[in-house]
Amino acid sequence: MGWKETAADKKERIDKTIPDEWRIKSNDIGDSVMDYPAKSDILSKEELAITDSTAVDLVAKLAKGELKSVDVTRAFCKRAALAHQLVNCALEFFPEMAMAQAKELDAYYKKNGKTVGPLHGLPISLKDQFRVKGLETSMAYVAWIGKYDEENSVLVTLLRKAGAVFYVKTSVPQSLMVCETINNIIGRTVNPRNKNWSCGGSSGGEGANVGFRGGIIGVGTDIGGSIRVPSAFNFLYGLRPSHGRLPYAKMANSMEGQETVHSVCGPITHSVEDMRLFTKAVLQEEPWKYDSKVIPMPWRQGEADVIKSKLSSGGLALGFFNSDGVVLPHPPILRGVETVVSTMKKNGHEVVDWEPYKHDFAVNLINGIYAGDGGDDVYGVLKESGEPAIPNFQDLISPDLPKVDMNQLWDAQLKKWNFQCEYLEKWRQMEEKLGKEMDAIIAPITPTAAIRHNQFKYYGYASAINLLDFTSVVVPVTFADKNVDKKREDYKPLNDPEAYHGAPVAVQIIGRRLSEERTMAIAEEIGRLLGNQITP
Repeated sequence: MGWKETAADKKERIDKTIPDEWRIKSNDIGDSVMDYPAKSDILSKEELAITDSTAVDLVAKLAKGELKSVDVTRAFCKRAALAHQLVNCALEFFPEMAMAQAKELDAYYKKNGKTVGPLHGLPISLKDQFRVKGLETSMAYVAWIGKYDEENSVLVTLLRKAGAVFYVKTSVPQSLMVCETINNIIGRTVNPRNKNWSCGGSSGGEGANVGFRGGIIGVGTDIGGSIRVPSAFNFLYGLRPSHGRLPYAKMANSMEGQETVHSVCGPITHSVEDMRLFTKAVLQEEPWKYDSKVIPMPWRQGEADVIKSKLSSGGLALGFFNSDGVVLPHPPILRGVETVVSTMKKNGHEVVDWEPYKHDFAVNLINGIYAGDGGDDVYGVLKESGEPAIPNFQDLISPDLPKVDMNQLWDAQLKKWNFQCEYLEKWRQMEEKLGKEMDAIIAPITPTAAIRHNQFKYYGYASAINLLDFTSVVVPVTFADKNVDKKREDYKPLNDPEAYHGAPVAVQIIGRRLSEERTMAIAEEIGRLLGNQITP
């Protein structure tokens, strides 16, 4: 078979995994599909209630025996089936395997009167980089179709030990190196709030599925914004932990062996509370005993309590910037940052201007690292099947770019380290000026609200943070409003207020390296003050 036939066969096999009774009969569906589950008769009232719940509530009810895993799993399988039909987000869908796993967990609970772990019976969706034994991990490469995994990724093993149920692996862009989601296997994944907007990438299938509530917690990866951009575009929370906090071992990836800027994995959720549930559950399994790159660092409640103490006393000290000096964000993003800043000030917190330090340098450096092999890795895999490259990553990765030699690599690594140390120095200088700790920085995550297809051009607000390896949590803020977010008459923008009306707007909360507990606590308080503690 040629690549087109191989891809078409794979797409057909995915479609056949959806039972007839879960299939959508009507094609008359508007641009937004968010209300489709409630309007259709595919999910029962009980199943709608389950999928509209929080993960924290669900695991509590499962632990008390008030819910069975088979019922929770069936509900999310149904809603994910709808998600795939409406927004095209799955590369693997395996409800039968999920239901079998749920039955085993229910049988264990019935026999022992207790759960297997903190995630007992909870369905969790996975980006199609995570290996699940017996399934394919194509990672959107046609050449990798038909290769079945013989072992689980470490995170999959640990989540299963904690009691999680797996049922879907979601779509990614070819190569992963794009903040939109399109490939030659299933095509484009779209945003459930408006099919004319991107769902983000590269964890875009996760963003779309969780945004639609076909998932309650989704696991993505991030080397240049790939957790944070889909979270922002789908009005969700997302955690980009620092390298070494959560296990990445035995996953599929592009450019394996590239150690200068690490990809990390983390959760996409509807609340920080669910994000914390996931992170604590993984750390409880001691991932450092499975993945040598993970730092032996259990959940540090004392770090979260530091923020709680500040919230109950003098308040937080936060920096902020609304432009990195390279690309000016669209009006909705500027309004989003200002909304967070004014909300925090109004609630007694100190918020000061932060001057982004050498972000242009950081963006140029990290882009050179991404392209350091001259495109050999990505284009080599494409050559195996003969599939063409999607046009979206050609500005970033190209076979025309020169390869980096060992001395140039060492130079890039030294530049990265120097930049990281210089940034920490700037942070310390700000603290000396304030006379106290600066707890985090409020910043854009993208220069636009959820963007129109094929328009994502600038990764710098996200990728500079990857180069620093700082912890970052995305907080959903508001929605673009054509009546408020007007074009600036003195500036020729790329945005159209009409096209972006209603598009999700988010910010990122940036903490120092390995500050997950503190940064989550700050993000949670910001979400609470904005009225977005749990997103729809």
